Amino acid sequence: MAKSGVIEAMMRTASVMNSHQTLVLKSAIISRLIVLALIVLWRSLFSPYDTSATLNPSCLIDSPSEPQRLPLLPGLASAVESCIVWDSVYFVRIAQCGYEYEQSYAFLPLLPLCISLLSRTASIFYSSIYSESLYALFSVGGVYHLVSGANSIAVFWFALSGCARSNGVLNAGYFCFQTLHQAYDAVFQKKNACSAMQVLVTGALRCICIFIPFISFQAYGYFNICRGRSLDEMRPWCKASVPLLYSYIQSHYWGVGFLKYFQLKQLPNFLLASPILTLALCSIVSYVKLRPKIVFSLGFRASDEEKESMALFYSSNSMQSSQVASLSSNSPSKKREYHNLRQRKQVIEETDPVTRSVEQRALGKPSFLSVSILPFILHLAFMAATAFFMMHVQVATRFLSASPPLYWFASYITKIAGSGKRWGYVISVYCTAYILLGSLLFSNFYPFT
Repeated sequence: MAKSGVIEAMMRTASVMNSHQTLVLKSAIISRLIVLALIVLWRSLFSPYDTSATLNPSCLIDSPSEPQRLPLLPGLASAVESCIVWDSVYFVRIAQCGYEYEQSYAFLPLLPLCISLLSRTASIFYSSIYSESLYALFSVGGVYHLVSGANSIAVFWFALSGCARSNGVLNAGYFCFQTLHQAYDAVFQKKNACSAMQVLVTGALRCICIFIPFISFQAYGYFNICRGRSLDEMRPWCKASVPLLYSYIQSHYWGVGFLKYFQLKQLPNFLLASPILTLALCSIVSYVKLRPKIVFSLGFRASDEEKESMALFYSSNSMQSSQVASLSSNSPSKKREYHNLRQRKQVIEETDPVTRSVEQRALGKPSFLSVSILPFILHLAFMAATAFFMMHVQVATRFLSASPPLYWFASYITKIAGSGKRWGYVISVYCTAYILLGSLLFSNFYPFT
């Protein structure tokens, strides 16, 4: 009887989820069409600030054996190619000619590889030539598989995100968090040192797999630029004890470094980044206020009930056994209640993770308040601090755009009675203004990123 009720509830939840997924898909398609239409409109009304992007000299090393490929629609291809601006110039050049210059090694190879492969079909590939969307695809996809419990698939997706952008290696932090907690559980709950060692080795291998693409690309740059040269001919970074090309390029060519961007003339760029940084800071501070003990203990002081909501990062066997032991002395009615609860939990776990999230909200547990959000908040805090103190701060918007807690928090505050409607209006206005100004300034090579 109870099980049939749970099944009916899950069917209703699945129906709601299908409608939500349809709405999200439609919204994504419509928003993309609107942005593309705005780009075409602004490009037709205004002249680009910098027209040098259209200058495309021949590759330094030509391949005479490979004939030049022409697109099926050269007029359309030429029109779209003229819209390549900012970092897109580097990505397209790498796809065409490979890594010719030292500074081009700042751009990881996944997007140029995709462009090169797609160009071998009849498709026109000169659109959205930025790696953020590709990184977001694999990063969010990795998070999806992580919360689904498919750790091996999540590792693969996170590794691919590291092929698109260097910050993909930070996704290894999720497995570091998981490994530490599972090892702690194995030592102090199970009293099993062998199990703890197995957890540590598995976690280390997963992190190494996520780092491999980035490390391999750095090795590729080292062998191309440094190997076979005399000491006098070597670039300065080649002589370092740890020859890391990426950090040298960021510092030497773009002036990236701790507090290097803290200059009065960069104040407009700080103002440009202030909305996304404010949203990130508010989400972090709000979560800390709601869960101070959990945050400052990094989750190690979580109760058994709180650990149950973080089953992905804790070992579930010991929790189940401890719960059964605690109920062994209770009345038969308590045991039946626990049995029904376990049946319901089993049905929930057999559904997809998005459905589980909806079910949790139906049980009165707002997703942003969940203890399971902790590793994502820590990840966001590290990235926000890096963007503010280390990077060109104006890139913070696209740098943080693939961080799920930003969207969870924005959704959370809009549902707060009273002030929620006002904050929802502010967020909507900002997003609309960002789309309108971004499509105007960015597509015409004006300062905006």
